Amino acid sequence: MNNLTNYHSHTSFCDDKAPMEAFIAEAVRQGFTSYGVSSHAPLPFRTRWTIDDREQTGVYLQEVARLKRLYGDRIELYVGLEIDYMDEDQQSANDFFQSLPLDYRIGSVHLVYTDEEEIIDTDTDPENFRYLLEKHFRGNLQEMVTRYFVAAMRMVEAGGFDFVGHADKISYNAGICQPDLFRQGWFTDMLKEYFTLIAERGIMMEINTKAFLRKGCFFPDIRHFAFIRALGIPVLVNSDAHRPDLINAGRAEALQALKEAGFHTVRQLQGGKWIDVPIA
Repeated sequence: MNNLTNYHSHTSFCDDKAPMEAFIAEAVRQGFTSYGVSSHAPLPFRTRWTIDDREQTGVYLQEVARLKRLYGDRIELYVGLEIDYMDEDQQSANDFFQSLPLDYRIGSVHLVYTDEEEIIDTDTDPENFRYLLEKHFRGNLQEMVTRYFVAAMRMVEAGGFDFVGHADKISYNAGICQPDLFRQGWFTDMLKEYFTLIAERGIMMEINTKAFLRKGCFFPDIRHFAFIRALGIPVLVNSDAHRPDLINAGRAEALQALKEAGFHTVRQLQGGKWIDVPIA
């Protein structure tokens, strides 16, 4: 039963079409010990992939409370939000997100600002990523990626969240643009600075398995696991599921990769507390 947990999943409240209860029912069916829902938190503007607004966040919390009453005798249920860092106002540590009765918060970066102060989404398909790169950064990949990691480091410095979501997700699209990305000094130096800051702040990091079945990769990349272990960063494995049938996708492979990198434990919630659990 150890390690059968997930704290990063999205439902019809944001960018998935399945209702929250479908995810919980599937977690119960598979024998999960605990499960957390974590819809994308509302932004200052409406998008197709976030909770619409702050009022809707209240409805979201009410639905989790209902499901806790319904399924609480069979599984530990938790509620979180994946909160995008954009600036000092839109971040996990702001008063609104801190006032919500959440069990945990995920700090993530998807959006970056251009020179024209436009906001672009880096979590897109490779073709659109190339288009955005050319249009807003004149093809300068280093500039675009640097802005992503600068925002990520500001997010860590601001705090207010429990773990970092898909820490280096931009590296997938960036690596398609430049296949030797992981051998470039500026990139590896920036990653080391970012991960070191996470370690210094004592923040957990998720191993995100969402892309494993389709793309064969984790976020952060498996090449960084040994360095993350050397820094002493606590990790947890999450599937970032957008469909109920994918709540456990890639977990076994991620746990095996962590063991090979020298990890002996992962974090999970038990009785509302984060604890270290041996990797089964």
